Amino acid sequence: MTTRQEQPRRIGSGFGATSTADDVLDGIDLSGRTALVTGGYSGLGLEITRAFSRAGAYVVVPARRPRVAEQALRGTDRVEVRELDLADQGGVRHFAEGFLAAHPTLDILVNNAGVMACPETRVGPDGTWESHFAINHLGHFALVHHLHPALSRVPARVVSVASSGHFLSGIRWEDPHFHEGYDRWLAYAQSKTANALFALHLDSLGAAGTGPRAFSVHPGSILTPLQRHIPREEQIAQGWMSADGTPTRGFKSPAQGAATAVWAATSPLLEGHGGAYCQDCDVAEPATTQDMLIGGVKPWATDPEAAARLWHLSSRLTGLGEPAR
Repeated sequence: MTTRQEQPRRIGSGFGATSTADDVLDGIDLSGRTALVTGGYSGLGLEITRAFSRAGAYVVVPARRPRVAEQALRGTDRVEVRELDLADQGGVRHFAEGFLAAHPTLDILVNNAGVMACPETRVGPDGTWESHFAINHLGHFALVHHLHPALSRVPARVVSVASSGHFLSGIRWEDPHFHEGYDRWLAYAQSKTANALFALHLDSLGAAGTGPRAFSVHPGSILTPLQRHIPREEQIAQGWMSADGTPTRGFKSPAQGAATAVWAATSPLLEGHGGAYCQDCDVAEPATTQDMLIGGVKPWATDPEAAARLWHLSSRLTGLGEPAR
């Protein structure tokens, strides 16, 4: 029997759209904690890594380009770089094996790495997976599966960085890999809906006592290297920046954009709100407009039945069932 889904409501965190990651962590001591931030050497990920480090955490940063990551993180304390390409399922397994051999517990996992509006690219075991879905979602799905033993030994949290880009598409159940015509924006949008649904179902497993608690976040609109596939002229036409490259009013700085992920990873106020989609350092309410700067969350990104269906699809595609205990 399906019960009526409760509508999400703000909980009054005391923080907001202009709060920074350091604001959120003020007074919080992460000494002795281990965090992992995918893509933690660029854009929002770099800000998240630095904030965790300043709060005392030991931070592992998986990187497709380890040398670039090491250079970006030079001078940041308690940071370890390990090679990982989320498009390579075998590589994800290998990374996790190495991590577990060195780190028996993992307190915080931020699934931050991703691609946005890139040219059509096929990856995966048979070279047919659409890259946004494969990297932004399936790579992180496999990573959490393989790291589950470490996440299960502590009251861990998993945070998936989603986006208001989910406004544009739910899961394309009949053609998730865009074999019938590729659209780079819909591909990105679907992957961001997948990030939210993944967190929702992962948390339901954690609530049943089989793993971590999980949340998804919309960091806000921020100009970072994530937009590297979008020409400057297009970004100006979209209204993201002025002709001189200045971000449009309503866009956040990277430090402000990192705040919601850091808050979701650490705030005690989220006890009892597992699986929530968050924005501006609070639980996001239902979207009432199509304006992505206003944000909110669409119903297809908070549907437990869709979340369970996506989990089943992801398990079938990756060959991974319930997480290892």
